[in-house]
Amino acid sequence: MVDLIYKEEAFEIIGICMEVHRILGKGLLEIVYKDALEYEFKKKGIPFSREKKYPVKYKDVILPHSFNVDFVVRNKIILEAKSKSKSDFVKADIAQTINYLRLSNLKLGLLVNFGITSLEYKRIVL
Repeated sequence: MVDLIYKEEAFEIIGICMEVHRILGKGLLEIVYKDALEYEFKKKGIPFSREKKYPVKYKDVILPHSFNVDFVVRNKIILEAKSKSKSDFVKADIAQTINYLRLSNLKLGLLVNFGITSLEYKRIVL
């Protein structure tokens, strides 16, 4: 039997995403889903950061451009919200989340698509 990293926390986050999707439906802009997620995290007392900025270090310097992660939940899980009309995440979505995990030194990323009839999500472990 495989132990999932942050199983309970991820289950809680996915449940919140399902509730947001159930109420708002599919096909809205990503920003609307992010606003609803922020509302739910606050309401439930779940610690999070929204649009958390991570610098990129190259050799001995910090580059001028950084990455903004949609959410960091409980200081250990990255949540990337998408609103795509097609099912199945593309390689670029997965690569983006893996890069965020590397830059943040976090171990679990949740990639969620609100843009289709049934909420789609993927766990990405670094």
